[in-house]
Amino acid sequence: MEEYIREPCPWRIVDDCGGAFTMGAIGGGVFQAVKGFRNAPAGIGYRLRSGANAVRVRAPQIGGSFAVWGGLFSTIDCGLVRIRGKEDPWNSITSGAMTGAILAARSGPLVMVGSAMMGGILLALIEGVGILLTRYTAQQFQNAEDPSQLPPKDRGLGL
Repeated sequence: MEEYIREPCPWRIVDDCGGAFTMGAIGGGVFQAVKGFRNAPAGIGYRLRSGANAVRVRAPQIGGSFAVWGGLFSTIDCGLVRIRGKEDPWNSITSGAMTGAILAARSGPLVMVGSAMMGGILLALIEGVGILLTRYTAQQFQNAEDPSQLPPKDRGLGL
């Protein structure tokens, strides 16, 4: 599958960790800006200052949390690729489940199982949608008519 041809494993971990940090910092920054703006006292100056302060304080923390998740996920994924010798959707699904379990380890075994199930289900949905989109686009290209397969009359040759 072409969608699984990515960076080699040691660099994939760094790449995914940085991408996750960026995504978390930007998304968290937007969310915290709105939250700080809404919770500030009346007055546009107070609201803007409160929104900017919330972004300054919380966006790096949210980005860091995303980076930990992304780095752990990629590390487990690379380990599974090495152990199993192939890259397929099962690696991502298992990595999501194991990442959820590991990050919830301090909360006890019951929470670990719940987080593992949520991580596995979430990654299974993501992988399933990816596979369906790949099949759909491949099917569209197969249905496109190849002019060399048409009779000479339909190719515009006038025969």
